[in-house]
Amino acid sequence: MTRKSPADTPLRLDNQICFAVYSTAHAFNRVYKPLLDRLKLTYPQYLVMLVLWERDNVPVKDIGERLFLDSGTLTPLLKRMETAQLIRRTRSTQDERQVLIALTPQGEALREKARAVPQAILASSACTVPELIATKNAIVALRDRLNAALAE
Repeated sequence: MTRKSPADTPLRLDNQICFAVYSTAHAFNRVYKPLLDRLKLTYPQYLVMLVLWERDNVPVKDIGERLFLDSGTLTPLLKRMETAQLIRRTRSTQDERQVLIALTPQGEALREKARAVPQAILASSACTVPELIATKNAIVALRDRLNAALAE
């Protein structure tokens, strides 16, 4: 039997914010999975679609920055989405090094089916819209502070 001293309190799993965020993300993934399966999307693909539904025909770099993903992670994901005919990848005419991502008609049509996803997440959370907005804002502020600390 191990003795617990007050010095060990910071090392308790239940006291770790990182674990709270990690386990919450895992719960979100389990709630999202059946919703996104109906759309034939993975969660990262859904995020790409959200970016493109906001602004179409964008450079891969912009998508990566928006989603905090590097090109090594994003490129295979985009290739699979192109194979599924959701997006098309083309070289920029201004800068051939730049690859632009645009929605296909099928990708654009998927937007209508995806409209039910946020409402289903809201219902699953059993939170009010203001509660979810406040939680999201707190998490984003924390993420930004952590990223700023890494940049120092």
